[in-house]
Amino acid sequence: MLGRPPAAPGSPNILIVLTDDVGFGASSAFGGPIDTPVMDALSREGLRYNQFHTTAMCSPTRAALLTGRNHHSVNTGALTNMATDVDGYSSVIPESAPTIGHILRAHGYNTAWLGKNHNTPDWEITPAGPFDRWPTGMGFDYFYGFQSAATSQFRPTLISGTTPIAPPEDDPDYTLDRDLADHAIDWLRLQSTLTPDRPFLLYLAPGTAHSPHQAPKDWIERYAGRFDQGWDQVRAETFERQKAMGIVPADTRMSPRPDGIPAWDSLTPEQRKLATRMMEVHAAQLSHFEHQLGRVLGELERAGRLENTVVFYIQGDNGASAEGGPEGSVNDYTGLNGVRVSLEDMLAAYDDLGGPLSFANYPSGWAWAMNTPFKWQKRVASHFGGTRNGLVVSWPARLREHGGQIRSQFHHVVDIAPTIYEIAGITPGPEFPGIEQQPIEGVSMCYAFEAPDAPGRHREQYFELLGNRAYYKDGWIASTRPEQLPWQETQSSVPPEDYEWELYHVDRDFAQADDLAAADPDRLAELRKDFDAAAERYHIYPLSAQWASRLSMHNRPYVFNGRPEITLYGSEIRYFDQSFPDIKNRSWELEADLVVSGMDSGTIITQGGWMVGWGLFLFDGVPTFLYKAPAAARGPARLAAAAPLGQGSHVVRVRFDYDGGGRGKGGDLTLEVDGEHAGRCRLTSTTASLFGGEGGSIGRSYGTPICADYDIPFRATCDIKEIRLTLADREGAP
Repeated sequence: MLGRPPAAPGSPNILIVLTDDVGFGASSAFGGPIDTPVMDALSREGLRYNQFHTTAMCSPTRAALLTGRNHHSVNTGALTNMATDVDGYSSVIPESAPTIGHILRAHGYNTAWLGKNHNTPDWEITPAGPFDRWPTGMGFDYFYGFQSAATSQFRPTLISGTTPIAPPEDDPDYTLDRDLADHAIDWLRLQSTLTPDRPFLLYLAPGTAHSPHQAPKDWIERYAGRFDQGWDQVRAETFERQKAMGIVPADTRMSPRPDGIPAWDSLTPEQRKLATRMMEVHAAQLSHFEHQLGRVLGELERAGRLENTVVFYIQGDNGASAEGGPEGSVNDYTGLNGVRVSLEDMLAAYDDLGGPLSFANYPSGWAWAMNTPFKWQKRVASHFGGTRNGLVVSWPARLREHGGQIRSQFHHVVDIAPTIYEIAGITPGPEFPGIEQQPIEGVSMCYAFEAPDAPGRHREQYFELLGNRAYYKDGWIASTRPEQLPWQETQSSVPPEDYEWELYHVDRDFAQADDLAAADPDRLAELRKDFDAAAERYHIYPLSAQWASRLSMHNRPYVFNGRPEITLYGSEIRYFDQSFPDIKNRSWELEADLVVSGMDSGTIITQGGWMVGWGLFLFDGVPTFLYKAPAAARGPARLAAAAPLGQGSHVVRVRFDYDGGGRGKGGDLTLEVDGEHAGRCRLTSTTASLFGGEGGSIGRSYGTPICADYDIPFRATCDIKEIRLTLADREGAP
């Protein structure tokens, strides 16, 4: 047969929606305070699952969703940018575990992926590829989105297919979520025009509501005053709604507010003002995305395709994020680099919250409230605050008469793929394509579509992430007690093997409020033994709770690792951080060969932006080096020559001598022009871990500026012949 085989007659369309960092108790569909009218409407015509689980973090959840296998089975035991060369953790999804894109495309479906991809091995994210593990190599005909943990709503790092592109620079109303909806609608219309008889798989994965929490100002104002009562009261109100709606059993007991999260009444008026605004922004971001999703569903309804479209709407790839810490953060990269900003400096950024020059994450108290009724948050795989997420399944052609019902069978994100295969009448073969396949490890959920009281078929499930672990079996769960708060970057001295264990009878204790470890030690021992068996089977061991050290680019085969001398040239290319020279935690020297025609201005080389970044620029001919460290809340360090460059050829050299003694330390910056000393300044600290996710570029800027003296794209008007960068060994000298 020429071309793609046809799908089976009557095969339904599949729409998967996966939001980011949204807790179980956030959405109004699950009793939360955030208006989600689209999820509400889908739940009225479909089913709500109140015991659906993820893995507690994005890359692992997404790998399990895409393949139907446990995250360690497909080498995604942690984030892709924490990958190691240990089985279960390499981030390389094996060919023996094809994605839903691969399988459905082979059975006649058109496939598209829009939004976030955090499943490509980090070192393969370069403009030159390899591309076989990008979305278009993972079974999806079309990809439009971004490849990282997070990006800006207003100035995102975008990719179309495999090509880096820039968002429009002349649209003041641009948002990424609106852009994704526009592209989804365009793609759906194209399918209807060219292949109207083919069903589709559309995977829509927005960055919402991961930090940066951003939304149009008018959407933020819709929530003005809605959270003035604080997180303690919001959690209590959510809990009462959940009981009234049947989302949680009437006899559910909530756990108390944990140590480390302050009582709302203990905050000062200034702290409350800041925290309230941060929550308003978070809520607005989710509601704004919902509006865009409504446009996509509206297009399906207009085209007469919604009736036979199965929608899997997963509200969050893990629990709500407490990574902002007790005070919250106006710049999430400060916390990721081990820096905490003062209240005074955060209040100075109040008016920017939610806008393009903000990278905020709300306080951990709001994450606790958004995870109602559970304890713990994102990153904590041992407890439901990290792993319980709301799921709505809508399929008007089959489920309308059961609309509004709740399903309480235990399920996990690995169950989505086998459910899709059963719906589509597909039985994956033992080989694909010619490669022996790993077994599907999830369980189809179709058995309970029309049978609300059917016994659950997903009877056992392990959980593990960063040493926090649990084992569920027939209504009981054994959970380790976390030794580190999710916002703490300082590593606990307690090894994961020594974590204490808790025991919960979750068939009767919905929210893990009553620890029965002391009362039933035999059952706890049995479940711990079951976890050990699963750990051997799925490549979980050895355990590691390491976080910051695993983010280092020196742990993985990035293109510039081991290359002390690098030559770069001016172009329109936007380099990803993964494919840009790494100057962190080391000494380095930069030389730029320039030909100047007059009072030239523009970007010579830069990486990062307003939150954290560095770059060499010309301002009216004056060579100027800027460095924005995470601790620099009030602007970048600036090293500038005393006079502009004259017409002709010049060599501008910047040298950094790192102090050493650890990560993120300071050092001395020196500027030379044509071999003559032109200035020196001291950096008291530097970026230890991440450069803001905005990428790097030569000859122009993308994303956000490092300071207010210029705006994007700030193209260089001089001729950049070449740039040479010499990198020392870590904590060494060039």
